[in-house]
Amino acid sequence: MKRIATLLLATCTMAFGAIQAQTLDEVINNHITAQGGKDKLAALKSVKFTGSMSTQGMDIPMTIVRAHQMGMRMDMEIMGSSNYQLMNTTEGWSFMPVMGMTEPKKMEDEQFKGSLSQLDIQGALFNYQEKGHKLELIGKDKVDGAEAYKLKMVSKDGKESNYFIDAKTYHLVKTSSKANVQGQEMDVETSFADFKQNADGYWFPYTINTMQGAITFEKIETNVPVDEKLFKN
Repeated sequence: MKRIATLLLATCTMAFGAIQAQTLDEVINNHITAQGGKDKLAALKSVKFTGSMSTQGMDIPMTIVRAHQMGMRMDMEIMGSSNYQLMNTTEGWSFMPVMGMTEPKKMEDEQFKGSLSQLDIQGALFNYQEKGHKLELIGKDKVDGAEAYKLKMVSKDGKESNYFIDAKTYHLVKTSSKANVQGQEMDVETSFADFKQNADGYWFPYTINTMQGAITFEKIETNVPVDEKLFKN
């Protein structure tokens, strides 16, 4: 009888594990479909965002260009000055005259490494296993009153973060993680809203709420030509 009970427990455990894995796959597959589909995401090589950030009573015009596993550049016009932050696969730079900078400054290693994930414009959840990430479906949680699947990810470099996917639309509505800011560990949350389909059939959030302020995009263009010089200082 003890042996039967042990076998039954093992069978139930295996079955439960299979259900969990299938449920995780289902959530991820639906999320990818909600973005435009697997084939479209695999073909996504560059994105250009045009919009503004609302912070400290100001609306700051900004343009962000991201090329898949090549580079990222953000340009901002603040109080009559041109400011930028850029990075490629080996280094990052920032030039912020509004903060009193008179010449570009190279990113510190910790900041650079923490920003490398931005070069994956197809998203960490897309082909996450091939990228070396580990993903776990924790359960459901509430995001702005709506049910969302909570996924815990451990990236290939050991960084933990949570992804919240709306249970109805399967759009990514929030991320949370911990970050080291000026020597202090802080909880960092980012939320996403106002999802729209662009001219090429990709779905993006046109409103992003960050710790620095709310970003609203007027236009999001995909697979635009990008010169890699844009990401070099």
